[in-house]
Amino acid sequence: MYKFCLVLLFLISLSFHPNNSNAKKDSIIGKAVAITDGDTFKLLTKDSTLIKVRLANIDCPEKKQPFSKKAKQFVVDAIFSKTVTIYVLKKDRYQRYIANVIYDDSLNLSCELVRHGLAWHYVKYSKDSILQSLEDKAKLNRVGLWADRNAVAPWIWRSSKKKKIKH
Repeated sequence: MYKFCLVLLFLISLSFHPNNSNAKKDSIIGKAVAITDGDTFKLLTKDSTLIKVRLANIDCPEKKQPFSKKAKQFVVDAIFSKTVTIYVLKKDRYQRYIANVIYDDSLNLSCELVRHGLAWHYVKYSKDSILQSLEDKAKLNRVGLWADRNAVAPWIWRSSKKKKIKH
């Protein structure tokens, strides 16, 4: 099991290396200065630019959903007030940088959230086999939000809230 984890971490580090053809070359180093929720935070760059970052390929529970506070606290503990590197994939309609976030030299924040059962692999926007494998394992072991066999994905939860507002 230990060897599997080492191999997986090695593969993850390769998949997000700036020279990898799958990763965009735009990388930004900065300090995480505010954590909005489990998948969004603010980064202060070396030139004092404040940017909003949305984690790529995952979706954390929404506020008022179970495990929302735990996901946010995980991110606080992992990156708040630390220097991180983001690999920007694109900007979304809210002008947030959609990015892979690397902290503690080699850990991918999206992967760690999924591994700990604090986020879903957002398959609508991602075909990442590593994230899917991590989610499958967390489900199998009933880790975090997967302890609830009827856990509701955030995109479904948001959709149901919109329907209730319309009625």
